Parts: sequence; structure tokens; C-alpha cells
Amino acid sequence: MNTDSLLAQIPFLPDEPAQRAAVILLAFVVLAMVIRLLFRRLVRVLARSTETDVDDRVAAILGGPVFWSIIVIGLWFAAVPLEVNPVVERVVKGGLLTVVIGHWCLAFLRTNQVILEALSRHVDRFRWVQPKTVPLLDMVAKFLVAGAGIYLFCVAWSIPLTSWLASAGIIGIAVGFAARDTLANLFSGVFILADAPYQVGDFVILDNELRGEVQEIGIRSTRILTRDDIQVTVPNAVIANARIVNETGGPSDTMRVRVPVSVAYGSDVDRVNDVLLACVEGAPFVVDEPNPRVRFRSFGESGLDFELLAWIEKPIFRGRVLDELNRRVYKAFAAAGIEIPYAKRDVYVKELPTAGGIRIERDA
Repeated sequence: MNTDSLLAQIPFLPDEPAQRAAVILLAFVVLAMVIRLLFRRLVRVLARSTETDVDDRVAAILGGPVFWSIIVIGLWFAAVPLEVNPVVERVVKGGLLTVVIGHWCLAFLRTNQVILEALSRHVDRFRWVQPKTVPLLDMVAKFLVAGAGIYLFCVAWSIPLTSWLASAGIIGIAVGFAARDTLANLFSGVFILADAPYQVGDFVILDNELRGEVQEIGIRSTRILTRDDIQVTVPNAVIANARIVNETGGPSDTMRVRVPVSVAYGSDVDRVNDVLLACVEGAPFVVDEPNPRVRFRSFGESGLDFELLAWIEKPIFRGRVLDELNRRVYKAFAAAGIEIPYAKRDVYVKELPTAGGIRIERDA
């Protein structure tokens, strides 16, 4: 059933084409005004019933495109009884669809900004939407809306898309190859912010080589401040493929430090245990829970290998705590008479060399 036969079945429409078109257009105008009024009331209801203003702002934005869409539909149906020239009809319909497409594209862009702004205020719930990622996400949304708008515009004006899509595909491949490193860093930055393997202020180790405090997490790179006060900028694509050790991660900020030490064979292992535990008492930045402990690890080549384990408040204090504990252990062992062995080699001379065939004898 075409549009003409559908309109002919409506009993109250007049027979004269111009009058019929006027009645159809007036009906759609009234319908558009009623729906706009309903949208305004919906906005008021949402504003009273919800804590945020996101839903009522979105409803207010969508009210305009809905109103103009209904008007354009009314103009479309009103033009049917007039039987205008096909060329004029094509131009009018293309122009009307262009107006509708433009209104909806602008509405989607404004809605996207409202939603991203609202999500960025709840970083704890939506980690992938942060103030730094909002420009990137907004740009992606603009590209998608622009692409959809261009496609619908071409459909509205019956423009063939085959050649344009082929050209766009070739250009996209060329741009992708030229900017693959930049795009890899951008996408890796979004994934890092979404997955959150580390945050600003955390102490991380990358591939067991680079250790430092995370200063800034950007879209393209991450800045890490080493213990030498040197800032290192690492591309996010490199970090995405690296082994990341987050020393600050876990249920708390505490971190365990290890002090390996060896004692000579024959030492009293129980006394060694007591002396090592006494070295931790009163040490700065060392916490009481979990309790410090000593482990007898192995029988080494030159001595008995022990390890003193203690938990510190934050990873930033690791260097200072190790320095303090090493000093205390050395002084405590010296005071207790516990020997710290070192590598020794005994050389046995089977016989002395000869000079000119004459053997040199050792003096009696």
C-alpha cells in the first residue's frame, strides 16, 4: 500500500489537494507541539525524581530533534497530494532529510558531552572515563557521528557510495600505517586507564629494570620518577606489553623488605635468630603488623644463609630501611661475636718450580 492510497482512506481529509496538504501539515504541527510539551514535562519530572541532572539534560536536548523530525514527516506527507515535479520532490525530500540528520547529529554530540562529563565525575566507578581521556572519547564520538551523518546525507540525496568507500578504505589503510605507533600508544593509554594496573603515586617496576613512582598517566605515555630523581617517559604501547610489578598494589601500602645475611658454620642459629629480630626493634618506618621474622634459608658455600623479613609503611622507604637494618645487623653481629663469613680459598703447593733444571729446595 503506497502513501496516496493510505491518505485516501482517511475520511476527514478534504478532496482538494492543497487543502488536504494543509490539513496534514497542521495535524503534524499540532502533534509536534504536543510531544514537545510532553518532553518538557518529562524533564521536570526527571529533575524532581533523580539526584543528577543528566537525564533531564539529555531529554531537553532530544526534544528539539524529535520536534523537527515530526515537522519534516508532516511536510513529507503533505507534499504527497500536491503531485509536484519529481526533480523538485527529490530536492525537497533531500533538503528535509538533511535538516533532520543535522539536528540529530548535533543532538548526539551534545548528549555525548553531557554523558562524558557526568561519567568523568565518578572516576571510582568508571575508570576508563577520566578528565584526561574525555577529549579522546569525545573525538572518537565526533568521528562516529560525522561518519554516520555523511552516510545518511549521501543516502538522502541518492549519492553512490561505492567509489567513496573504496577511496576512504585506501586512505584509512595509509593513515593507519603512517600513524600506527601513535594509535597504539593512544589505545594502550585508554586500556591502561580502564584496567588501572597502577595509579599516580604508585611505585612500579617495569620488566625488572625501571623502578620509580608514577608521576602522570597520559593518553600517549606515562611519566615515572626514578629514585635518582630522573623522570622517564615511557610510551604506553611499551607499558602495555611489559611486565608490571606494582609495589603499592595490594590490600595496603605496606611492603616487605628482605635483608639477606650469612653467618659462619658453627654459629648458634637460635642466637642468630634472636639477634636479627632485635635489630628490627625501634627501626624507623617499620610496622609492627605483620610481625618481623627470620628465616633460615639454606646452607651456603661459605656459611649459613639467613634472611631478615620486615614490613615497612610504604615502598618509598625501602632504601632507607635497608640501609638502617644493614647497619644494625653488622654492629649487632660484631657485638655478639657472630662471624659474617666471606669467600676463602686455600691454595696447596704440591712442589716448587725448578730454575734451569735445578730444583729449589725449601729451607729447613
